[in-house]
Amino acid sequence: MVEKLKPRYSVTWMQKIAEIPQSAWDALAMPLKTPFLEWEWLHNLEASGSAIAKHGWLPNHLTLWREQTLIAAAPLYIKGHSYGEFVFDHQWANLAERLGINYYPKLLGMSPFTPVEGYQFLIAPGEDEDEITGMMLHEIDTFCIKYGLSGCHFLFVDPQWKQKIESQGFTAWLHHSYIWENLGFNNFDDYLGVFNANQRRNIKRERKAVGKAGLQLQTLTGDRISHSLLELMYGFYADTCDKFGWWGSKYLTKEFFEQLHNYRHRILLVAAYSEHDQRQPLGMSFCLFKNDRLYGRYWGSFQEIDCLHFDACYYAPIEWAIANNIQLFDPGAGGRHKKRRGFPAKSNHSLHRFYSDRLQHILCAYIGEVNELEQQEIDGINSQMPFTQKGDFRK
Repeated sequence: MVEKLKPRYSVTWMQKIAEIPQSAWDALAMPLKTPFLEWEWLHNLEASGSAIAKHGWLPNHLTLWREQTLIAAAPLYIKGHSYGEFVFDHQWANLAERLGINYYPKLLGMSPFTPVEGYQFLIAPGEDEDEITGMMLHEIDTFCIKYGLSGCHFLFVDPQWKQKIESQGFTAWLHHSYIWENLGFNNFDDYLGVFNANQRRNIKRERKAVGKAGLQLQTLTGDRISHSLLELMYGFYADTCDKFGWWGSKYLTKEFFEQLHNYRHRILLVAAYSEHDQRQPLGMSFCLFKNDRLYGRYWGSFQEIDCLHFDACYYAPIEWAIANNIQLFDPGAGGRHKKRRGFPAKSNHSLHRFYSDRLQHILCAYIGEVNELEQQEIDGINSQMPFTQKGDFRK
């Protein structure tokens, strides 16, 4: 009896996602909940000069093939710094320096500059996920050790995928973001109903302030999004980043926004027009959506207009989300303004493996205490949400 041979696999590391056919990559990425691992988004980051080696993001994507068929992929980057990750591991870098260990370069798995939950390996339906995952992690370990990378880090990972990778020896680090959840709301008034009376008044006042300033908000999708609006969105984005100086995190180029016209089927713009001039918005927020999820990313206004930020970034997107059966809305990084407007803290995780025995030992020894403190922070935030008891949706 002749033994049936196992399918032949080949592994290739790709320095540009453009080297991978879009149709092959998206056959793996389209079933995912997140839009941020789709070929067009990742390609735009590279082709626009945003996520490139010059800026400390060297694309190094792992692909697994069966003959000519792509069956698995992992978007990965060799990093020479920790900027643009939104998981602040500088304390680990400082520790490594004190121990005489080179922390950089390191290998990173995430969608660049995008602190949004959902990272995972892309694996074709019908494949043995456990087997493929094990093969890919073996290739990653071999690559990192061969080329002297200090560690491998997966950020903002998919919760179900997290369990698979933890079982392979990666260590989970707890963080939090702020997520709005649709509790079956039929309209914006239903959303207001979860708040106590004082906060309901505040939200109504903030929305009225935008109208009193003579502004009207429009939600724009698909073919209503023009090249000129996306070019203007870069101006708003750059201006907002510049206002925060060194902390502004201006990672994206003008070309990135211009090229997004090919991705407009995923884009929601909330544009604030003067009631006296509908030619060009005075402020705008930029969101992405996929299936039942909405993601707020960038915003800006060339004028200081009372409460416009709250309406364009939170209230108008929530109103659109309710009308379009969106279940979860992640408004972006930061939380100072979000928790009072219906965005409870929700846990997310990063996964880490150091190839230095000393660093790995310290990570494992102290990460439990770190995660416990983070959970206390999450619980503390959610205990102070301005909800009525009936509408309280703390998790």
